[in-house]
Amino acid sequence: MARYVELRRHTDNDGDALTEDGVRAALEVGQQLAGGYALLVSTGAQRATQTLACFACVLREPVAGGAVVEPGLRSRVEDRWREAYQRAGSGDLGALRDADPELVDEDSAVLGAALRRVFERLPDGGRALAVGHSPTNEAAVLGLTGSIVEPIAKGAGVLVVADGEQTRIEPTG
Repeated sequence: MARYVELRRHTDNDGDALTEDGVRAALEVGQQLAGGYALLVSTGAQRATQTLACFACVLREPVAGGAVVEPGLRSRVEDRWREAYQRAGSGDLGALRDADPELVDEDSAVLGAALRRVFERLPDGGRALAVGHSPTNEAAVLGLTGSIVEPIAKGAGVLVVADGEQTRIEPTG
């Protein structure tokens, strides 16, 4: 039976904290979420955890697995991603790969393994809501599925489905 991870990007921030607009946006996005989550996941960064908390505030439903931190969904080489972004002039993973192929290939594998760990925590048919960063959310998807997704806007996301050993990407709706 399939398992689902809705991988979203944190909303507007100043440093590692959400701005007032970021909090408002996260609450608005949260009202549109499907719900029915078995697990909530943050990278551990304050902006991701704060966004996840705002989502949870408006969901108003029990989440059996609670909220956890998967630090592997946060790159250990964020400065290198920033440098690659400067060279690429874009957050597009293809452009970032042109700017620093080793970074994208190596970190995508690490981030994809962390995303796989989130799937492993889910029961059959279970759904997780995970909040992270861009372009590392996209890199995690690449590392797990082999597919490049478009840059994820703040508050937006992508749905990754694992059905046995097969993975695919679906619209978040």
